[in-house]
Amino acid sequence: MWCFSLQRRSLHSSFRLMKKLKGKTGAEQRWLQRQLKDPYVKASHAQNFRCRSAFKLLEIDDKFGLLQPGYSVVDCGAAPGAWSQVAVQRVNSAGTDPELPHGTVVGIDLLNIQALHGAHFLSSHDVTDPATHARLQELLPAGRAHVILSDMAPNASGFREMDHEKLIAMCLTLIDLAEKTLQPGGSLLCKYWDGSLAHKLQKSLSTVFASVRTLKPNASRKDSAERYFLARTYRKPVK
Repeated sequence: MWCFSLQRRSLHSSFRLMKKLKGKTGAEQRWLQRQLKDPYVKASHAQNFRCRSAFKLLEIDDKFGLLQPGYSVVDCGAAPGAWSQVAVQRVNSAGTDPELPHGTVVGIDLLNIQALHGAHFLSSHDVTDPATHARLQELLPAGRAHVILSDMAPNASGFREMDHEKLIAMCLTLIDLAEKTLQPGGSLLCKYWDGSLAHKLQKSLSTVFASVRTLKPNASRKDSAERYFLARTYRKPVK
């Protein structure tokens, strides 16, 4: 019965996407057709994730164990909330398992984020704003997080190098956020687009984290310049 329900939901989703093809430009039609064929899109519908990006974080966490029950997590660029869904499950912030410690998940985005049990969302908030940092410190236990996640990205301009530079600049602001909210020994996972300034970001992260590695999860499309830096063991800079 459960399998039939999933098949019916998948067929319904496919039908809706096919209807959307009508009247679209060539580029829009290609994007929608790719969505129809994407197994991660289908899996996200089946497992009630808000978008396919959930599987990138699931894959990374399965391999590196970033998210543990009882941990506090800050999710930057959280909309529509798929990464927060994963974090809520993994840190037990909804208290689903009463035998495990309860974690905390706080998501931030300039956009509105639909409510999610187990997460506190700061919609219409700028991650670089000191007022946002202050609010985070109020919401996090002892004012500190174990993990900062960032899947945020600028609106695409169509100019690859310009978009790359904008995203690198956004990622660099996370170092300031870490100083304000990340506990010693904590971790940071951030998305970037590969390009000429990636080494600058890696070098900056290496000044405050003991290890920095590049990741390309299987759920990240092969033709995409998308990469992730996983920075671990935060060392607060001495001033």
